[in-house]
Amino acid sequence: MENIALIGIDLGKNSFHIHCQDHRGKAVYRKKFTRPKLIEFLATCPATTIAMEACGGSHFMARKLEELGHFPKLISPQFVRPFVKSNKNDFVDAEAICEAASRPSMRFVQPRTESQQAMRALHRVRESLVQDKVKTTNQMHAFLLEFGISVPRGAAVISRLSTLLEDSSLPLYLSQLLLKLQQHYHYLVEQIKDLESQLKRKLDEDEVGQRLLSIPCVGTLTASTISTEIGDGKQYASSRDFAAATGLVPRQYSTGGRTTLLGISKRGNKKIRTLLVQCARVFIQKLEHQSGKLADWVRELLCRKSNFVVTCALHLCSGKQAGQNSLGTDGATANLRSIKAEIHQFKQSFIWFCEY
Repeated sequence: MENIALIGIDLGKNSFHIHCQDHRGKAVYRKKFTRPKLIEFLATCPATTIAMEACGGSHFMARKLEELGHFPKLISPQFVRPFVKSNKNDFVDAEAICEAASRPSMRFVQPRTESQQAMRALHRVRESLVQDKVKTTNQMHAFLLEFGISVPRGAAVISRLSTLLEDSSLPLYLSQLLLKLQQHYHYLVEQIKDLESQLKRKLDEDEVGQRLLSIPCVGTLTASTISTEIGDGKQYASSRDFAAATGLVPRQYSTGGRTTLLGISKRGNKKIRTLLVQCARVFIQKLEHQSGKLADWVRELLCRKSNFVVTCALHLCSGKQAGQNSLGTDGATANLRSIKAEIHQFKQSFIWFCEY
């Protein structure tokens, strides 16, 4: 095993397929392992680079391999697919992972820490509870409308339910069902509040999260999400790379020496992009209370362009500033020092917002 220079692992739930290569890229070993046997095998191997697809269980495996002295690398599955030869099977996938990892220009995914993964779980459960809350109110609206009772959109049906049941002649079992849905709604609200308080406590202990809170209109949920998803941001060479990774930059379709820029690419993390758009909309809605060079630039841009275009421009600025803060740029002093240069760079690099 001394001549192994690169190992590719096709991860699974119970079975793992490995493909080992030497320094020349020649296959020297391949085998199928169970999870315990894989750890035993890798513990006996000399320190080497081990590549995997960034998927379920990959971040735990990357941390485990680091403990064993190896150098794990995670690759997005979309970058591995072009290297799959002919028919697909698990060993071919492992070989394709090795081929992708050996490319000098390949981009890798930063392994998440245990704390980041736990925070992501909190966010996912909160999103699920919010969806259940909306679904509950929608069901109540639909049931009442079937009996000719129309209630304004939103949670108004919760507060008005007792009055509606008294003033209507609904069947008894339907009234009881609506009351149970009302209780379920209040339960979901309490669970969401509990999760949000946990997120806030974790954010208070997070240095990166505290820096992110210095961005205009960025609150607890947005700061916690960005901090959880990108960590210390070392996987990005600059804040502009972070903005590109979250789909905030124009999609390019250039050929024949002619540059063609389209709308934002909408690639990467949809959740972060959605939250940054909401932050930009809040900033514009409260623009009369905002001051500074950024607010002056937004006011000037609103005189010439639509609200939506300005929102996209502003949330791109917020994304780049979030990337800066995650990379370690210090708080308010750095923001004041760099905001003029940031706006100028934005205008020069993304002038398409103002031209099209």
